[in-house]
Amino acid sequence: MRAVTGGSQKSLWERTVELTIALGERILAPVERFIGERSLVGDATFFPLERFPWVAHVEDNWTVIREEAERLLEEQAELPNFQDISRDQVEITADDRWKTFFLYGYGFEAKLGVQMCPRTAALMREIPGMTTAMISILSPRKHILDHRGPYKGVLRYHLGLVVPADARSCRIRVGEDVRHWEEGKSMIFDDTFNHEVWNDTDETRVVLFVDVLRPLPFPESAINRAIIRAIGYSPFVLDARRNQEAWERRYLERKRARESAAAAGSGGHGETQPSPAGHTTA
Repeated sequence: MRAVTGGSQKSLWERTVELTIALGERILAPVERFIGERSLVGDATFFPLERFPWVAHVEDNWTVIREEAERLLEEQAELPNFQDISRDQVEITADDRWKTFFLYGYGFEAKLGVQMCPRTAALMREIPGMTTAMISILSPRKHILDHRGPYKGVLRYHLGLVVPADARSCRIRVGEDVRHWEEGKSMIFDDTFNHEVWNDTDETRVVLFVDVLRPLPFPESAINRAIIRAIGYSPFVLDARRNQEAWERRYLERKRARESAAAAGSGGHGETQPSPAGHTTA
């Protein structure tokens, strides 16, 4: 079932997703103010890394993560655009220069992501309160428009994996604060502050992108976990999950087709051939 709205057709499911996002923003607004007041790490744009003991272990293994991410870059064109998975992202990016490769998202596992990046996935499972994890790939000259995250109950973690040589031309602004990525180094910020990203270089930027539960006292921490679980069952997240699974099926189908074509193209190469003396060779 599809409805015509403003000259474009939208399905009932698409309208349901949009309505869920709008209602969620209104419902969570007063909750977010309370969470900011009760946060055990304060209410700031960026946070001191020493408040998060697990960061050191991830940084100690950053080359392991980069190795798996670099293999993904070999098929960068095949990877999904962020807005292909999370449709609301179309408001801030509409081209093919922001690629994402999900491992986990609000409680669901991206099976292909875990299979292709098993060591990274294992490290992600060790992070306390991890809710979402993916590899984020920004092409040269890409600008992500000013936006804010959906919920203050999580904090955003970035680990630099592949950073352009001119690092200062590849930056993120959160609120009024600007930071630059470094390979093997981390940053944690509150993405509910308006933020914006620029890669003003001719090189690709790759980071590990993780959301973790914001540290809160009890019972606020329990309430926050319940809200995160509820978000995981919302049409907004279920739609992203459905899009991710559909992309994984298409990717595997294309891969099987390429393998079949390659096998057909090499047919006969393994057969015996007559030798000059009339004998056969393997």
